[in-house]
Amino acid sequence: MSDANPTALEVRSQDLASKITRLGSQLAPTAPVLEGRLVRMVGLTFEAVGCQAAMGSRCRIVPDSGQSVDAEVVGFSDAKLYLMPIGDSRGLTPNARVIPLPDTDRVGVGPALLGRVIDGAGTPLDSKGPIFTEASRSLEGEPMNPLDRKPIEHPFDSGIKAVNALLTIGRGQRMGLFAGSGVGKSTLLGLMTRYAEADVVVVGLIGERGREVQEFIRHTLGDAGLKRAVVVATPADSPPLMRVHGALRATAIAEYFSNQGKNVLLLMDSLTRFAQAQREIALSIGELPVSRGFPPSVFAKLPQLVERAGMGASGGSITAIYTVLVEGDDNEDPVADASRAILDGHIMLSRKLAESGLYPAIDLESSVSRLMTQITPPEQQQLAQRFRSFSATYDQNRDLISVGAYVAGSDPRIDAAIAAYPALRGFIQQGLDAHFSLAESTQALEALTPYLAAEGSAP
Repeated sequence: MSDANPTALEVRSQDLASKITRLGSQLAPTAPVLEGRLVRMVGLTFEAVGCQAAMGSRCRIVPDSGQSVDAEVVGFSDAKLYLMPIGDSRGLTPNARVIPLPDTDRVGVGPALLGRVIDGAGTPLDSKGPIFTEASRSLEGEPMNPLDRKPIEHPFDSGIKAVNALLTIGRGQRMGLFAGSGVGKSTLLGLMTRYAEADVVVVGLIGERGREVQEFIRHTLGDAGLKRAVVVATPADSPPLMRVHGALRATAIAEYFSNQGKNVLLLMDSLTRFAQAQREIALSIGELPVSRGFPPSVFAKLPQLVERAGMGASGGSITAIYTVLVEGDDNEDPVADASRAILDGHIMLSRKLAESGLYPAIDLESSVSRLMTQITPPEQQQLAQRFRSFSATYDQNRDLISVGAYVAGSDPRIDAAIAAYPALRGFIQQGLDAHFSLAESTQALEALTPYLAAEGSAP
């Protein structure tokens, strides 16, 4: 028998040797967990020495007396670990024990989450008892090959007439909802939560006031809406790490349901609060700011979060709506500017329209859905373009019209815009109890054809 053809005994010996090697690797002794001690606390950051832990892992800080606190490793320098507390840090003392914890970066997921309200750590907030989940996912998610994602081919029914007809969203699209304070952001989210065509709704309330969290769950969602929803709430008084984990947990839960083949609507309010929480973490460990107080890590974390939404490989989808707070109505805010670059479109809410009593106060001139041309017929696109053209013409000449300085007949385009404006405004207006499907929205847009086909309507 040649060396190229080993005997049966040699084959069995090689097989046995490989099995012994694999068994030995499984039984190899692991490094013992070394406890460290807490040596310094400055602001939100703890310093520990005497132990080793990987970035993103957790440690338990145990004082001689009092309640222990879990913290996450957010940085290191030489032999020091920088930790950020997840809970309340009151009662900690110098030289408290620091114990690294095994594999805590997991999120419990399963159907039992439906109808529940949890915090960033997965703890129930609704007094309905413990939640028994059937599986777990990584908090940070698993990177997905972009070529494995299915293309976006079908429109998403948001339940909002103006969005369905004029800013059509695709199933699996990531949209930004840009708004200042008091311009109807919560109203628009409420309409989507109740009327959007989705199998599961995951709501991430990040950095919101406690009162708003309660009002959203009781009044906006209600008992009927909560049955198909999972709410992850990390109020403004939560530690910054808990607020970051709230956004990550909400996304991980949405990923689970998407992998089950379900169409998921992810509403995150807000992306700005997530960025601000990450800013607090980064500045506390010494990272230098680069843009209006925001360090570089913030602009790296934003796409890492947003890119987890979209079409899945198993037939499910995550259609994500991220609210972006435009502080002082400054659209050049660094977070707003970065968000526009990584999202698939944005809906701008106008304070001027909100003050005039128009809800939802959508600024069509500044809003865009980048996938609308791929998922809607050309006829709808033409009507939507004419609608936007008429609306823009009226807004550009609003001052002249309101003070009576415009003379009828001076410009056919302005005349047509003035004649059509009441119908256009009525089209955008939608009450809190009104629901418009995709078909109803397009039919309502087609009903405006006589106004949009007037003389001077061509863009």
